[in-house]
Amino acid sequence: MLLEVEDIDVTYGESLVCEGVTITVDPQEVVCLLGRNGVGKTTLMRALMGILPNRRGRIRFDGQDISRRSSFARAHLGLAYVPQGRMVFPELTVAENLRAGTLIGGKGKFSAANDIVFEYFPILRERLGQNAGTLSGGEQQMLAIGRALAGNPRLLLLDEPSEGIQPSIVQEIREIIKRVAAEQHLAVFLVEQNLKFAMLASSRGYVMDKGRIVTQGSPEALSQDSVVCEHLTFAAADRDGDGDRDGGGGAAGA
Repeated sequence: MLLEVEDIDVTYGESLVCEGVTITVDPQEVVCLLGRNGVGKTTLMRALMGILPNRRGRIRFDGQDISRRSSFARAHLGLAYVPQGRMVFPELTVAENLRAGTLIGGKGKFSAANDIVFEYFPILRERLGQNAGTLSGGEQQMLAIGRALAGNPRLLLLDEPSEGIQPSIVQEIREIIKRVAAEQHLAVFLVEQNLKFAMLASSRGYVMDKGRIVTQGSPEALSQDSVVCEHLTFAAADRDGDGDRDGGGGAAGA
């Protein structure tokens, strides 16, 4: 088991946002976390990366307790985080953004990892001299994921990768996530509101509501689970409506 999150609580100030959360992610596994706006998904991701402390419980990565490790230390162990909204460096070029990703390894220059980046995102090679802020939303998402991959991580944390991206690019990113996990022996934990994206990208998933995990299971089980329909207002629409729906979800809440 690569990631073990055991009964953690996470707070913002005095407000308890995540309560008693337990999840696991195995090597090469793509696991999704589904939930509506404001239920605690992004807060959990930030806690996993060490941006927010967990007040109770334990986070283990490859058998090590990292609950009190810094974000920097977690990155060096192999965790990479692509936050909601992509957050590329808009005034830097694509090449400079990718170079920033290699700093995790302490090299500060292009490394072999970038060959992997261009294998999955060839458009980035064509845009190396272009400022990141001038890229389309889909290209910025590719750059954000590529920058994370440049650090040669073992676990990729993705927060709303389908948000605000046109459907054709959403499908492409979904397939790349699956390929990267399988071909690079990389685990992926992704937060999503887009049920179709999450179900087709992952091998299993969790559903969060009001800071708690309310159900879990395979994509097939979750797509038929009445609890999912109760806690994800878009689930019924995805299941019963247009079968080609593949748009981005709304913003993840804290």
